[in-house]
Amino acid sequence: MTGIITYSFKGLNYVSLLRPSAFHRYRYCYLNPFVTPPFTNASFSSSLPSHSLGSKPATLMEVVKAASRPSVAGSIAIRADQKSYTYSQLLSCACNISRLLPSTNIKINNKGVSGHGNLGGARIGIVAKPSAEFVAGMLGTWLSGGVAVPLALSYPEAELLHVMNDSDISFVLSTEDYGETMQSIATRCAAQFSLIPPVSSTLSSPNMTDELQTGEIEADGSLIDENPALIVYTSGTTGKPKGVVHTHKSISAQVKMLADAWEYTSTDHMYSADIIGEACFLADAVTTFFSAYAEYLVEFIPKFSVRNIWQRWRESYPKNGAKADDAITVFTGIYAGCSQVLNIHAQVQLKNSLCRIPITYVVFIMHKVPTMYARLIQGYQAMDPEQQALSAYAAQQLRLMMSGSSALPQPVMHEWETITGHCLLERYGMTEFVMAISNPLRGARKAGTVGKPFPGVQVRIAEDRSGDGTIGEGELCVKSPSLFKEYWKLPQVTKESFTDDGFFKTGDACRVDEDGYYVILGRTSADIMKVGGYKLSALEIESVLLQHPDIAECCVFGLPDKDYGEAVSAIVVLDSEQKRKQEESNSAFSLEELCNWAKDKLAPYKLPTRLMLWDSLPRNAMGKVNKKELKRQLGNEK
Repeated sequence: MTGIITYSFKGLNYVSLLRPSAFHRYRYCYLNPFVTPPFTNASFSSSLPSHSLGSKPATLMEVVKAASRPSVAGSIAIRADQKSYTYSQLLSCACNISRLLPSTNIKINNKGVSGHGNLGGARIGIVAKPSAEFVAGMLGTWLSGGVAVPLALSYPEAELLHVMNDSDISFVLSTEDYGETMQSIATRCAAQFSLIPPVSSTLSSPNMTDELQTGEIEADGSLIDENPALIVYTSGTTGKPKGVVHTHKSISAQVKMLADAWEYTSTDHMYSADIIGEACFLADAVTTFFSAYAEYLVEFIPKFSVRNIWQRWRESYPKNGAKADDAITVFTGIYAGCSQVLNIHAQVQLKNSLCRIPITYVVFIMHKVPTMYARLIQGYQAMDPEQQALSAYAAQQLRLMMSGSSALPQPVMHEWETITGHCLLERYGMTEFVMAISNPLRGARKAGTVGKPFPGVQVRIAEDRSGDGTIGEGELCVKSPSLFKEYWKLPQVTKESFTDDGFFKTGDACRVDEDGYYVILGRTSADIMKVGGYKLSALEIESVLLQHPDIAECCVFGLPDKDYGEAVSAIVVLDSEQKRKQEESNSAFSLEELCNWAKDKLAPYKLPTRLMLWDSLPRNAMGKVNKKELKRQLGNEK
């Protein structure tokens, strides 16, 4: 079997002959009906059958049934706590949960829940650390016709009660480690409670004898695409958290969109760490189940740490290589950050030892928020020269690295490329539609932009008609198959969030550059300042200040000013070495010093007039700074 592929890379054209031995090198398994051909922007001709996304499972139940096929059910789907779980083991536990929920005779007044059988859209709270049980709990809820409401472990009790009462949760599923606390809280919310049955692992059933019996997978009859599947509560950067309702259809659309754009295949392995927010973990858990869509494996791990990430990369890709014979290869991966980090390496088990061999053709896709890259850079700079050389070599073996959730400072982007050789792929998304715009997987990536819309996504800019806006700039509006259905129990807010023709108003100001790439200017309410008649972007000023060698982090926003309307105000976190030097010399970083440095880079009216030195920036669960709250607090102090 052979095929010809032509593609361009870094300005050069290539023509390659694909042989069986090269299949995995090009991340394309011709015999796998789930997998899409590689190089979606290249021309491809082959004597082999190709498979498009259209031939893949399109709905929840199609994916479930695909995962329960004998050829797939015994495959490893998840690794967690040093254990492996097959698709059949996950689905068996999910089926047990789907039978448990209706049998509890859920009857709660004013919640629209029927008694037995079909849950009729009852909201089911799920509390668990990143684990097989969390995924099984979500899937079991869906199979029984319920709506999953993941409850963040980081919520204080008052916020947890707000979410549970607001979403009218009828039943709480929890793992044993949170059982006692959650049972008490569930009682206060008049909700029933049960522990999630443990998912049996391949360690407890190494022969995989617990495969699903034929016909066991059957969903509730009302499980249709337009029905709600998830209620995800926003992180509250613009006010009190709201419940974002996603349907089975919107979830499926997002999974297919990302699988196509970023070419997820059966060689991908996701290593998922709960780092900065339950929304990220939630997206991961959904994608975990839909890993059957492309047959990739997910491994849940403890929280992200700079030292561990660099160490894993060095171990996965040792500079001198390693050899092993008669090895049993088990593929795992690494996830860290807000979205996904897919680090592919092979763990080779020989006798009683575990060693790792480098595999140059495997995929590593890493999604992080910008602060995570900044921390990795700091960790790299603290290494000795030998460790730096090993770390840089290992990072250079990775295929793709992404950034999102907040603006990527260009100094961070440039420094990361200097260290690793990787030009970070910046993309744009939010809870309401997950992802909509991205720099290309193959093609020019432009610093300071989030790229172009995904296929099937429509975007437009609603320009400011007040007369004081800049032509070509305005609020970004999005229409996408992955768009959420509504804000839970907030019909008026939902209505106000959409245009008459169905575009969602993101609340983010943006513009389009000369190449059609979108540039996010910031939140229309908090990142756009009106200073003396000028309309300024806080993100633009932040990007310049972050170029200062002594500044590690900064946050710019407008504070009330009687003469100019608003004053450009900056909170600055100094580099740790600079802090040490200032403490030794008993000096302080001043506003005058900052402005003298920035005056050649910023117009006079863009220079900060107020400076605050803080030890750290206050961030929410998604790693974002709530500027609206900062403006309120600091404005009241004046």
